[in-house]
Amino acid sequence: MTINEKQDELISDFSFMDEWMDKYEYIIQLGKDLPLIDPKYKTDDNLIKGCQSQVWLHTDLVDGKLIFTADSDAVITKGLVSLLVSVLSGHTPKEIAESEIYFIDEIGLKSHLSPTRSNGLLSMLKQMKIYGLAYQVKSQQ
Repeated sequence: MTINEKQDELISDFSFMDEWMDKYEYIIQLGKDLPLIDPKYKTDDNLIKGCQSQVWLHTDLVDGKLIFTADSDAVITKGLVSLLVSVLSGHTPKEIAESEIYFIDEIGLKSHLSPTRSNGLLSMLKQMKIYGLAYQVKSQQ
């Protein structure tokens, strides 16, 4: 699936829930389902700057595609990073760097997250796009 197809699927999944408590529970469940990050990647170098909670993000380049693993010490934040991982992991650095991420607005996350969580989510997305750009530049050298 393309990045946009994955975003559209998430938007569809969230559209079945009317109440935000249900959506929060779904986000928390997604975090619980996130594959565990190898403990050796829980380092200061992999901490996302700008998050109130601790969020670790690691990436590997496998067969030309970036594979993200992540974790957080907060359940909602872990769910939020799992949303980004599900959309962006498994795509080329170019696809990630050039992607337009619209599902955050479409499912109403920006308006239902606290300012600190919203900033953290944007910091996670920014870091993932930076990885995409860095790997893209590296492959062109």
